[in-house]
Amino acid sequence: MKPWILGLTGGIGSGKSAVAQCFVDQGVHLVDADHAARWVVEPGRPALDKIIEHFGPAVLQPDGQLDRAALRARVFANADERRWLEALLHPLIGQEITQFLARAESPYAILVSPLLIESGQHRLAQRVLVVDAPEELQVQRTMQRDQTSAEQVQAILKAQASREERLRHANDVLVNDRDLNWLRGEVERLHNFYLSLRGGQP
Repeated sequence: MKPWILGLTGGIGSGKSAVAQCFVDQGVHLVDADHAARWVVEPGRPALDKIIEHFGPAVLQPDGQLDRAALRARVFANADERRWLEALLHPLIGQEITQFLARAESPYAILVSPLLIESGQHRLAQRVLVVDAPEELQVQRTMQRDQTSAEQVQAILKAQASREERLRHANDVLVNDRDLNWLRGEVERLHNFYLSLRGGQP
């Protein structure tokens, strides 16, 4: 039987990665949309050629890899360029994700994506789990992890789908505001619940 797909998302600093790791420890097959986004622009892949054709060689590093920072700077300042890039990459990333999910051996598989809702990737999933955390905790965690300022974190929070928007798409919400042991227990509880579902629905 084909595994059903759980979409896992959450704002910056919500602890998505920790939750994802807990599911992997339970033996669940997991695909990370960020990894898929990196694979589709590897040298030798058609997407990279199209990007160079469109933006010119300035978005390449000397070793032929995509210079993400240069590309981000170009599209961040220009909504049309960003839309062009998204129109190119989103379908390819979707294909990449679908292929990886199809290899899952577990009864359900997880698609982890920070932009699950914004990118429309939630349409690939039969169920959505949102990892949530109080905003001050998100800011604190992200500042510690990335050594950034509170202002920078606030700017990222604003750019991501609003908490309300994410929660509106959620079938399940995991409020991650305690320690790792507690989190492991919560994931185990959810995992057992998910094993009882057919196609992601009770």
